[in-house]
Amino acid sequence: MDINKKLAEEFNLQTKQVESTIKLIDEGNTIPFISRYRKEVTGGLSDEILRDLDERLAYLRGLEERKEEVLRLIEEQGKLTEELAEEIKKAEVLQRVEDLYKPYKQKKQTRASKAKERGLEPLAVIINLQQEKSGDPLDYAAPYVDPEKEVNTPQEALDGACDIIAEMIADDADNISRLREKTFDEGLIAAEATDPEEKTVYDMYYGKTEALSKIPNHRVLAINRGEKEGKLKVDVEISQERMTDLLEEEVIRGDSIFRDKLKDTVEDSYKRLIAPSIEREMRNRLTERAEEEAIKVFAKNTEKLLMVPPVRGKRIISIDPGYRTGCKVAVIDETGKLMAYTTIYPTQPKNDVVGTEKVLTQLIEKYKANVIVIGNGTASRETEEVVSNFLKKNSYDVVYTIVNEAGASIYSASKLATEEYPDLDVTTRGAMSLGRRLQDPLAELVKIDPKHIGVGQYQHDMNQKKLDQALSGVVEDCVNRVGVDLNTASPSLLSYVSGITGPVAKNIVKYREENGRFKNRRELLKVAKLGPKAYEQCAGFLRISGGDEPLDQTAVHPESYDAAKAMMKKTGITGSDITGGGVKDLDEKIFGAYPAMKREESMKLMAEDLKIGLPTLIDIVEEMKKPGRDPREDAPPVVFRKDVKDFDDLKEGMELSGTVRNVVDFGAFVDIGVKQDGLVHISQLSDKYIKHPMDVVSVGDTVKVKILSVDREKGKISLTMKL
Repeated sequence: MDINKKLAEEFNLQTKQVESTIKLIDEGNTIPFISRYRKEVTGGLSDEILRDLDERLAYLRGLEERKEEVLRLIEEQGKLTEELAEEIKKAEVLQRVEDLYKPYKQKKQTRASKAKERGLEPLAVIINLQQEKSGDPLDYAAPYVDPEKEVNTPQEALDGACDIIAEMIADDADNISRLREKTFDEGLIAAEATDPEEKTVYDMYYGKTEALSKIPNHRVLAINRGEKEGKLKVDVEISQERMTDLLEEEVIRGDSIFRDKLKDTVEDSYKRLIAPSIEREMRNRLTERAEEEAIKVFAKNTEKLLMVPPVRGKRIISIDPGYRTGCKVAVIDETGKLMAYTTIYPTQPKNDVVGTEKVLTQLIEKYKANVIVIGNGTASRETEEVVSNFLKKNSYDVVYTIVNEAGASIYSASKLATEEYPDLDVTTRGAMSLGRRLQDPLAELVKIDPKHIGVGQYQHDMNQKKLDQALSGVVEDCVNRVGVDLNTASPSLLSYVSGITGPVAKNIVKYREENGRFKNRRELLKVAKLGPKAYEQCAGFLRISGGDEPLDQTAVHPESYDAAKAMMKKTGITGSDITGGGVKDLDEKIFGAYPAMKREESMKLMAEDLKIGLPTLIDIVEEMKKPGRDPREDAPPVVFRKDVKDFDDLKEGMELSGTVRNVVDFGAFVDIGVKQDGLVHISQLSDKYIKHPMDVVSVGDTVKVKILSVDREKGKISLTMKL
């Protein structure tokens, strides 16, 4: 297979473009680096496309390696024909290679292998040729009777030979491929309760059947979980008669004396060998498809959560709610430094509202706090109600917001948190982390295993290796898209920067502690284990403010400094222009330096003069206009509140604003300011047909919704965005 050509076709790219991109990957360049600093080579491919291409490249290379291995293994058995070799070589999926290899694969002892040991293979050949038109099948089997080989009667010989044929039918790659696709097209997946009397969350699946080819991914994951928990029995249903008829068309030729025996053999082969295997394959196929889609959804949600805009310049009272042990409170300054911490008891069993209000008054007045953050876990809404009532009674210029606390408890008890704050207890670390999530979500959330961030569906049921790879890629892309302050970043944040490993991240912080602030990017080369290749990969993503080199606070890569400085000279820009907030009229200056019919022509002329690619020049110009611009500025801002709604106040038809907290296959969960998030089902997201909720909404979006129904008993709210 020409892998480069195939990738070019699949991704609708030029073959040369693919070749150049693969060369960059093979040289050890990271996806963020290639995406940002090698646009001329890749043709401007995004990090998302590059990751998909890299993943597909790995699959195709693995496929070619497996083909070579299978060819070698069959060759060693002396059974490799030109036709078989050609079939294996032209296979485009791993499944086909395994199907072709199946007859030659070493198996555990089977009925067929025992029959072969008893010398019945020649009889199987006679039966399978189907040339005998008259006589008794048992007469043909009689010569193979051999008590020493445990073949005591002609019937036993006939049955053993048919076991060999049954396995041959089941090992035929074309038979299996045909039945596999027919099962997927026409089969059903059926779920039954293991105990019909038991009420479970899987009630909706009791007695339910659905087409294999049409069952939605989230339902696949749901019935898988129900089966795993012992609440559901799940089977694949397909007409056995239909399947055996298809097999007979391929296996039985003409009207030989073995026809009836072969019909029985086909039925046995399907029922005993083929059907169980295909059922497992169908379940695996559905699960892999569902997991792949769920991982994509999880990754997109995680990206949106990581790219929520930071709330800068605020002093925060951060509350981690609870009941019996109280709500842990941390006060942090504008930089995230802990100023004070305490515990309040506004919820059951103490319900100390008066004491809580007294503490809040003291903290606001003493530390000039202007934002209150409340975690969204246990006792969140009860705590929110107390805070809301407190703000109504007072004239403080303070607002509050709810923060997703998923993973906070895992972080606060981690080795990392212990190293960062050895003198604080677990609960105080957790409260402080919630406040810092508001100040800089990306910097704080990278401290947590991405799968614990809590914006997916069935993440604990998925292939954990694939999930970890996908989410790590998302975090890496987000961190590098935003850029990192070299002089303040934690080891956790630095470890996601292109080219920087965990140990090197710790070495950077250690160097900073021992030598003071980094004054320029070149100083990175003095850090232990950070060599020229790592420097090339990471330098452009690390920012230095107030250093020796103004360009160090931009995303301009050091390899382009000469070109950038030449451009500055030609347009009359100084370093103080960059450090002073950027050059807003840079396009005019370039047009003045390179007059042309169109402004785009001016850029091309300058790129040619500077001997750099146009994409690189465009990136340099954009950085000069807004040095170190944070792409998170484009995302919807955090929604702050001063009051709270009561669940009992909700009525059908009421229109509200809310924040999207999670997006799943079947809809979006929206925080409308009450205890329970409401669900906008996929059918209620738009008047137009949509394939997936992500076509309409993303985590963090502020949306207008209308209440369709309120189930107070179950605490469920149904919403619509069709206003």
